Amino acid sequence: QVQLVESGGGLVQPGGSLRLSCAASGFTLPYYAIGWFRQAPGKEREGVSCISGSDTRTYYADSVKGRFTISRDKPKNTVYLQMNNLKPEDTAVYYCAAAAYWYGSSWSKEQLYEDWGQGTQVTVSS
Repeated sequence: QVQLVESGGGLVQPGGSLRLSCAASGFTLPYYAIGWFRQAPGKEREGVSCISGSDTRTYYADSVKGRFTISRDKPKNTVYLQMNNLKPEDTAVYYCAAAAYWYGSSWSKEQLYEDWGQGTQVTVSS
């Protein structure tokens, strides 16, 4: 059974950093594209970043470019989202999701992802 578990969320002041983790079980992460999405209160869920399967190509939303970094630890079957210089507008529930195929520039379309984690809350506030 495929399972994704996010962790690492919390409360941080503006300008601070957090590292989110997405741990997978039931399948091998290197063969799946993993996306990070977020949903703020009253807003639609949006794509934040994505990393491809074996060749580790990455994509980022314009709003997080230069601040967030996605990476993969193959032995640990885990994908990370390092978030630096956090802003209040980054406050949201963050989800990771797995896709069996790599869709390139369409990475942010959530309907392409088959499996989702339960989400982790990130709050950026002073």
